[in-house]
Amino acid sequence: MMDNHEETTTSSIPMPAKVNPAAKKALLILSCILLSIGNCGGPLIMRLYFIHGGNRVWLSSFLETAGWPFILVVLIILYFHRRAAGKDGDNKHTTFIYMRPRLFFAVAFIGVLTGLDDYLYAYGVARLPISTSALILAPHLAFVAVFAYLLVKQKFTPYSINAVVLLTVGAAVLALHTSSDRPEGESKKEYAMGFVMTVAAALLYGFVLPLIELTYNKAKQEITYTLVVEIQIVMCLFATLFCTVGMIANNDFEVIPREAASFELGRTKYYTILCLSALIWQCFFLGVIGVIFCASSLLSGIIIAALLPVTEILAVVFYKEKFQAEKGVALVLSLWGFASYFYGEYKLKKRSSYQKSSQEQMEMSQPNYP
Repeated sequence: MMDNHEETTTSSIPMPAKVNPAAKKALLILSCILLSIGNCGGPLIMRLYFIHGGNRVWLSSFLETAGWPFILVVLIILYFHRRAAGKDGDNKHTTFIYMRPRLFFAVAFIGVLTGLDDYLYAYGVARLPISTSALILAPHLAFVAVFAYLLVKQKFTPYSINAVVLLTVGAAVLALHTSSDRPEGESKKEYAMGFVMTVAAALLYGFVLPLIELTYNKAKQEITYTLVVEIQIVMCLFATLFCTVGMIANNDFEVIPREAASFELGRTKYYTILCLSALIWQCFFLGVIGVIFCASSLLSGIIIAALLPVTEILAVVFYKEKFQAEKGVALVLSLWGFASYFYGEYKLKKRSSYQKSSQEQMEMSQPNYP
């Protein structure tokens, strides 16, 4: 239910809530941190499950979004914050749910696409080393850039284009060592299927990120962070339902107790890994939608791409994967691309502030005639 002041608008552009710039900057930083934790930790803990005896792909895809109930805590905190601040006009009738039916059905559709993407990604992680799956996902940034241009008319600057090129080249450099990465005991067909599924996951999620931004633009209601959290919950709920159907069809619920009993690290660590996986992946999704809310889908794609070499380094540390010279070069290119994007944003903001200041001075200097 929405209050009267939010009920009608004929514009197709979003109505962003008035947010203090300092608060928005803090939210962006927090979202980047959550995205970093999820983007680096999610693949590592998922691979840990497969390395030590787990083999349920639908279960792994389910866990990528099954942690959505954790986000209810954030929603409740935001509710009591609004209630205490009286932001809805009357703290006795504070709005708890902001999402309208039109937005609900759009987000539910995105949730189903996310569930499909979860399965494609989990299949790839099950078949490929972290270093290989990470580098295959790197062109995801190019997919985000293309779909952002097509769906939300994303404007590119020389700096953002430079960032996309550098990060894509970094992925190409990493690809130089993939031929020797096939795990022992895995057939060429299984390896090839993992490769294809991971590319498909990168392509689909490259479409999903700008689609979320387009949903914000077409929501026809005020876009607040509370609404963004609601979008996260609904999206993950429908993705989880999609994967639950797959688990039922694959008899995963019946197999879980037997798999836990035979897990190399023990039953307790088996369930601990499952719970941590659900929590860490929620950090990823909450970070993604927060970055899109505060900035753009392109920035979220750039952060994800920039973190891929970091994931590779962590794989070297924890799973003893080899760190070739190509990975070092890719890391430098990723950091360069990341710095290029933010320098461009800094220059753009500085120019905008200068133009605004000049315009105000011109208006003040004009004589006032009676």
